[in-house]
Amino acid sequence: MLNEIKTDAKTRMAKSVDTLRHDLTKVRTGRASTALVDHLKIEYYGSEMPLTQVASVAVTDSRSLTITPWEKQMVSPIEKAIINSDLGLTPNTAGTVIRINLPALTEERRRELSKVVHGEGEDTKVAIRNIRRDANHQVKELLKEKQITEDDMRRAEDDIQKLTDSAIKDVDEVVKAKEQELMAV
Repeated sequence: MLNEIKTDAKTRMAKSVDTLRHDLTKVRTGRASTALVDHLKIEYYGSEMPLTQVASVAVTDSRSLTITPWEKQMVSPIEKAIINSDLGLTPNTAGTVIRINLPALTEERRRELSKVVHGEGEDTKVAIRNIRRDANHQVKELLKEKQITEDDMRRAEDDIQKLTDSAIKDVDEVVKAKEQELMAV
């Protein structure tokens, strides 16, 4: 029973770290990446579709993306989605090809993005601590039901704390790596 609780906590903590990694791919680092526009939803025949399902996205060079819609009438909805997004980018259209040029990041913008990365990291740490609290609560419930001894409870809580420390260390490493990527000129 205790092993199930620990395994569940470890899995959930690992998922939190993976989610952080995925979320940080959306933070622009000065280099073009298809991950910047992956989250965009395009109005397609009355339903919302991910951009990657209505067009191909390619990195042309380090500062520009090229989006080629599979259908000509999709050019306008894709442009609209880019303009209305939180990216702050302006699409340039030539026929059916949409180009997005990424301006160089200013020092001020890098610092703002660094704060965003820190905030995401802190949110993930809070999620990990909540997982720890839930796991410890389950262990205490087992003690109340007299299914485990107090020594078992203490050992389990120590193990859960070690899992938490490890996950938080992973979060710190992910945040640090992203900050270094942001600050590299």
